[in-house]
Amino acid sequence: MALLTFNLIGLQFTWGFEMTYCTPYLLSLGLTKSKTSLVWIAGPLSGLIMQPVIGVLADNSRSKWGRRRPFMLGGAILTAMCLFILGWTAEIVGLFISDPEMAKPCTVALAVISIYAVDFAINSTQSSGRSLIVDTLPIAKQQLGSAWASRMTAFGSLVGYAIGTIDLMAVFGHTIGDTQFKQFTFIAATFFVFSVAVTCWAVEERVLITRKDGDARGSAVKLLANILKTTLNLPDRIQAICWVQFWAWIGWFPFLFYSATWVGEVYFRYHPEAAEKASTDALGDVGRIGSLALVVFSIITFCSSVGLPWLIRSPDSTTQKRSFTPRPPQSLRPFMSPLVTLLKKGKPDLQSAWQYSHLIFAGAMCLAPFVRSLRMATIIVSLCGVPWMLACWAPFSLIGVEINRLTAPASNGSPSSYRGLSNLNGDESLRLNHLDGGIPLPDQGDAGDAESDDEKDIENLLHNPSATTGETAGIYLGILNLFTTLPQFVGTFISMIVFSILEPGKSPELHGEKTSEDIETVKEKPNGIAVCLFIGALSALGAAYATRSMRRRG
Repeated sequence: MALLTFNLIGLQFTWGFEMTYCTPYLLSLGLTKSKTSLVWIAGPLSGLIMQPVIGVLADNSRSKWGRRRPFMLGGAILTAMCLFILGWTAEIVGLFISDPEMAKPCTVALAVISIYAVDFAINSTQSSGRSLIVDTLPIAKQQLGSAWASRMTAFGSLVGYAIGTIDLMAVFGHTIGDTQFKQFTFIAATFFVFSVAVTCWAVEERVLITRKDGDARGSAVKLLANILKTTLNLPDRIQAICWVQFWAWIGWFPFLFYSATWVGEVYFRYHPEAAEKASTDALGDVGRIGSLALVVFSIITFCSSVGLPWLIRSPDSTTQKRSFTPRPPQSLRPFMSPLVTLLKKGKPDLQSAWQYSHLIFAGAMCLAPFVRSLRMATIIVSLCGVPWMLACWAPFSLIGVEINRLTAPASNGSPSSYRGLSNLNGDESLRLNHLDGGIPLPDQGDAGDAESDDEKDIENLLHNPSATTGETAGIYLGILNLFTTLPQFVGTFISMIVFSILEPGKSPELHGEKTSEDIETVKEKPNGIAVCLFIGALSALGAAYATRSMRRRG
């Protein structure tokens, strides 16, 4: 489980770097907040395009290295290259343009292009990594696999934010860059490739073999039509999960991209000592202050990812057969059984826990516009650690169970009542063969081998509910990602309007021409980021209602 999800440490480490440092980095280049919010269309746009497309391409890939791993590693290498360009944009522009005034807009343009390229490349790795978890694990282990994924995500955030609080210049000098931003960029790029390489090396993956050569590679039009048709014909439960994700991410988008900057702004605006302590590296100061709050947030997220799975009831726990000895032991059962029974009855299921997490997040974000101290801002950000853990765990676990049910027959041996993707699209069934010493595929043309042991093994693989193939994982997770990215467009549009009205000028905390008078002026105005966080709280309430409504479909 740890090796299967290890790539998520590097993935979240890199996302954390982008969310913590790239907003203040763009503001330090002279962009206004409203223009910066438009840059962050890169995230949802890349997810909207890349994850479904990569999901379908990987679903049908017949690479000898497996369906997911080539996309994972290729995306990681491309992401690292784009991160290096992002860190050294000024130097790269300086090689071609010597005029400082002309170089400024070119530097901004290259930085924005680099962010777009990073987001597109990293989504290739993210899509394939999530699909690999669904492919590899049977239904009974989907919730545990998603729990491990959330742990690794939380650990990656924790490590990333912790490094962000360190003065890297004091540690490394000028060996890997002459600013905090460049050094963090170097570390993120290197570790991302390493973490993805570990998962690719450790995991055995199945190779896809289709009955017809033409089935594996369709035209771009057919691919997009496949995605659209599947989206419009989602099974009820998967559709319900997707809509909860939609409402939740309208709230999560401003939190993830602006919370670190918001904490830094609260410090600079409302603490008199901030102006005296401010160094010439305002970007580094805001990054370190914001990262400190996110370190506490990540610690709570990580602790929740370890503890909460023990307190939440597993799916189908009443019907699963267990091979281990019942607990408590026979000698202690008269004393412990009442307590064990009480704990079992008190355990919420994952869906209920997800609903409660939306309410916690909404309550925390409602307080954002009223915050006037660094301590309170840190507390509010930290409280969101538990909801974020469930946001990383619940949708993928629930949809993983549903995807595996699509490709597995019912427990009584009858066909599944779900509409499978292969039936929906009229394609022939897909066949999978284990890579790296797995089950070999028998010769399709030799009728005499029909009763061979290999054939029996493959039939068991294809028809045993505990060995589901997850062949449609890529497209369904890609569609889930559509419902994760589309609300980010909504969040971007809301942020742009709020910033244009409340904070139309350059950020006085981060722009190089700031003065104490500028900061005193904005202190009396509403904080645009806080207002965006409050609007996100209203959307989180909608997500809580949608989660509650899921029970009607299941």
